[in-house]
Amino acid sequence: MLWLVALVPLLAAAIVHASPMQRRPALGATGCGVLLVTLLLTVFAGLDGWVGRFAWSTPLQFEVVLTSRSVVMALLVPVIALPVLAYAAAHERLQGLNRLVSLLLLFVGAMLLLVIAADLITLLIGWELVGACSWALIGHERQRVSHAASARYAFVMTRFGDLGLFAAAMVVFRDTGTFAFAALETVGGPQQTILVAGIVLSAAAKSGQLPFAPWLFRAMDGPTSVSALLHSATMVAAGAYLLIRLEPTLAQMPWFGPATIGIGIATALAGGLTALLQPHAKKLLAASTSAHYGLMFVAVGAGYPEIALLHLVAHAAFKALLFLSAGIAGRQAVSFSLTEMGFGRVLPVAAVATAVGGLALAGIPPLGAAWTKEMVVTAAGHFSPWLAFAVMLAGALSAAYAMRFVYSAYGPGADDISATSRTTETIATGSLAAASLALTLLWLPVIQQALGSWFATSFPAAPAWETIGSLLAVGVGLYGGLVIARLHPALGASGAIASCADWLGLPFAIERLVGRPIQALAQRCAGFDDAIIDGAVRRIGAGGLFTARVAYRGLDRLADGLPEGANRWFALSGDDSRRFQTGLSHHYLAFMAAGAVVLAIILFVGR
Repeated sequence: MLWLVALVPLLAAAIVHASPMQRRPALGATGCGVLLVTLLLTVFAGLDGWVGRFAWSTPLQFEVVLTSRSVVMALLVPVIALPVLAYAAAHERLQGLNRLVSLLLLFVGAMLLLVIAADLITLLIGWELVGACSWALIGHERQRVSHAASARYAFVMTRFGDLGLFAAAMVVFRDTGTFAFAALETVGGPQQTILVAGIVLSAAAKSGQLPFAPWLFRAMDGPTSVSALLHSATMVAAGAYLLIRLEPTLAQMPWFGPATIGIGIATALAGGLTALLQPHAKKLLAASTSAHYGLMFVAVGAGYPEIALLHLVAHAAFKALLFLSAGIAGRQAVSFSLTEMGFGRVLPVAAVATAVGGLALAGIPPLGAAWTKEMVVTAAGHFSPWLAFAVMLAGALSAAYAMRFVYSAYGPGADDISATSRTTETIATGSLAAASLALTLLWLPVIQQALGSWFATSFPAAPAWETIGSLLAVGVGLYGGLVIARLHPALGASGAIASCADWLGLPFAIERLVGRPIQALAQRCAGFDDAIIDGAVRRIGAGGLFTARVAYRGLDRLADGLPEGANRWFALSGDDSRRFQTGLSHHYLAFMAAGAVVLAIILFVGR
């Protein structure tokens, strides 16, 4: 029965794509209806303990199950996708909207399959479907060559990380003869190292961690609704969720915690600085996504996957909201440049919703995102006080770029500016803002106790100095972001800072240090293949063709010459024989006499 949670949106995607529906209301209502059904099925599945198994063969068995962690993620996906899909139906271009809605449903179904998977094969199917959907969605506007190129870039970058998950699956099957998650704990020795390293690599690539982070900027060429869902509850969330889901097994490897923390904190700081310097609204949010998933990596590495999961939930709500708000402002300005925006006066409802999302991104109490961020600081402090300071710095950067985004996109703006917002867009952003506000309940001790009971864990207590230091860092960050937004609105648009705003020059370094050497090696290999391998094959083929031609000519002459020669011999023999047929008796008598003489000689000699 649990298969229905993923199959309903997957099958609905095929039906919508094949249908003739082209009107916005019909597509929006259909998509939202499917997601509502999916959400209800997930609720029933969690309450009744649904499971699903399908045996393809003895070693190859597919299994899905809901755990205390996966059920939270399974509920989050349709909850976030609902307002995003409604927004897409109202906001995106009508041309190709049918395809876009069907792909979004497919995206949701693939992510749900990944979330409920209880074995590596089912996980890989969902994992690869999510990657394929992201490629199709980023390059949705296929008539734009640059968008197609960006889709390929993102796909190839994440595919490199996917190799780690394939390696992990092969190691598990080799050692255990099964792909079940339960078998992961029995893998030991060098195989365990490959298993853990492969999973961490694939998770880092999917969640836009260093050095894979630049693909998130290229993904911004996709529609705004795609960016919102991609960054909040599907593609980018998949990597962090994988670590959260398998943390008990991965933590058995001693280096897992330090390695995951190192990746996470490096990305949180680099992503925070990149976002602060970025003048492009969607790219600013994309860099902030990498930074906050970096904080989730820190929490998982420190041994608190439940904190990472709760921060993922809070992040999904405010990040989807901010992307949709950026889309509204971007359509009005016909640009995503922050210097072209400023719609606070003419779009007050959108401005209020954006302010809620911005405060959550900044980590301002009493919003729930502030509690989850403070829990990450506490988790980091339990690992090392220096790590807690680093997370506080990442929090200060988060507050700074949140302020820059909110003030620039929905600040006062010019007096003569005009803009309008569609009703569905307002409802979508309003519902996500309400979700962010609802998470304020996380500050209540009774809610924290209930969550601790649900996850069978307890949340760490924060020392006073950590809380005070973290809040002071947030305050400094807010002030710095306001200064940049008011006095330096075009910061990062040109000059050396523009290079820093593009992931601190990482894409350039990747192209020079990885892309060009690989391309040069590929060209040399292609030349070797053409000259040596293909050349040898071509020479062998040419030699065979020459031999065949020679043999053909010789055999042709022999085949024609034998019958023709025999024919000529018999013809000449016939002509010569006719000469003896004169019709004169004395000639015949002479022949007979000659024959008798010859016969007598033979008989005489024979004696």
